Amino acid sequence: MIHPKLKRFLNPGPWLLPLLTLGCVGMPAGVTPVKEFEVDRYLGRWYEIARLDHSFERGLEQVSADYILEQDGSITVINRGYSPEQDKWKEATGKALFVKTADEAHLKVSFFGPFYSSYVVFELDKKDYQYAFVSGANTNYLWLLARTPEIDESLMKRFADRAEELGFAADTLIWVAHSL
Repeated sequence: MIHPKLKRFLNPGPWLLPLLTLGCVGMPAGVTPVKEFEVDRYLGRWYEIARLDHSFERGLEQVSADYILEQDGSITVINRGYSPEQDKWKEATGKALFVKTADEAHLKVSFFGPFYSSYVVFELDKKDYQYAFVSGANTNYLWLLARTPEIDESLMKRFADRAEELGFAADTLIWVAHSL
């Protein structure tokens, strides 16, 4: 005989799916999404300039992300990077949705079925959309993206300083290699 609590866990019912699909869409303390965000200007290719280490990009160089608006309002995200260790390109395709409204740069992104993670653009070159500071739901996830694979050192320093100010481990940032 199965214990009633274990039986409920093995057959959780309809309450579990909403919890799984919500995922983790919060943001670190002090991080605020960019307002008056223009998704059409954000679309296209971005190069990863810096990131905090995490398993799904570990060891990758020449990392880029392409954002494509779909007819239903969702955004297809194609992340691509080169693994010198394996001498091959790796690619992952996901789906992004706005958490609130399309003019606030807070999205949830899924690369793994119903599981969503927070994607928060908290600083953006609003004049030309040439760089973006992006965090995840907590201080373990951070990226500096740019429209070109190389950026000015003053922007790199500003990003590192801002990251440290917000509690990210700025001293462990990985500066992504891009061969031209």
